[in-house]
Amino acid sequence: MVTEEFPFDETTLVFKVCGKMFALTGLESPAFKVNLKCDPDKAIELRENYESITAGFHMNKKHWNTVLFDGSFSEDLFKELIDHSYFLVVNGLPKKMRNQFNFD
Repeated sequence: MVTEEFPFDETTLVFKVCGKMFALTGLESPAFKVNLKCDPDKAIELRENYESITAGFHMNKKHWNTVLFDGSFSEDLFKELIDHSYFLVVNGLPKKMRNQFNFD
């Protein structure tokens, strides 16, 4: 149910679930970084513990982080942050839409 779109311009790739953004990245940047939705308390903790995780660039800084994948943290953590963003969006959907997902 994830879609990839370019709603802003030709170089900003946005990943959505049920039409709601959970990740976006600029394709022209030489460094790989992605904006991910994040629980506000977890966002603060991540920013305090990792220099490469900062308040979301051009996003609501309370709910979004910019994550620079520079090798300063594990690939597993990176995948966990993507999943966290995805599930935050899914859990915020109306119950009727959430019921379309089978997470067993």
